[in-house]
Amino acid sequence: MRTDAELQHDVMCELEWDSRVDHTDIGVTARHGIVTLTGTVDSWAKRVAAQQAAHRVREVLDVANDVQVKFEGLGPRSDADIARAVRAALEWNVFVPARLIRSTVSDGRVTLEGEVESLTQHDDAERAIQHLVGVRLVINDIVVKPPKGVQVGDVRQAVHDALGRRAERESHRLNIESHEGFVTLSGSVHSWAEKKAAIGAARGTPGVRSVTDELRIEP
Repeated sequence: MRTDAELQHDVMCELEWDSRVDHTDIGVTARHGIVTLTGTVDSWAKRVAAQQAAHRVREVLDVANDVQVKFEGLGPRSDADIARAVRAALEWNVFVPARLIRSTVSDGRVTLEGEVESLTQHDDAERAIQHLVGVRLVINDIVVKPPKGVQVGDVRQAVHDALGRRAERESHRLNIESHEGFVTLSGSVHSWAEKKAAIGAARGTPGVRSVTDELRIEP
């Protein structure tokens, strides 16, 4: 295990490497594998990018993202402007069933609601709007309701098979529980990349309505 100072240094280097983030805006502390990010950025997307960068660093177990979003020098963006941009972004994304989704914008905070058939549609809707100027927070309250043809009893095996294909062939080390499409993953993985692959495989499986992450990172 590396020291706190080494983890802090590597996270700072990763932030500097990532062109989506101005590393001078972000403060980093590390303690026992837990990294805390502080500072101020001018978009929700940059806040998310900083968090992703920290997670990419080996031996980082958890990230506390305390980065604040504040807009400076971007000009006024009314909630009406943002709402129109959100609608356009949803409708221009071929993976998003835009007509099944509605949004509410208040002080730059966007709440998505509606009902879709898969978690991938749920996630794609959020990704479609998180880079819009003026968005300071995204709350995804979209409900996933699989189509009638999907047999929820087959979800556990489908998730297991997907993990075997994608999660560095470590599916035998993971526990998968599924009840009516609500999946819980537990067990241990070696890295954040492996954890992300496992969660991604589960979220992409037809019939899965939500994924609860109880995975432990054990380098």
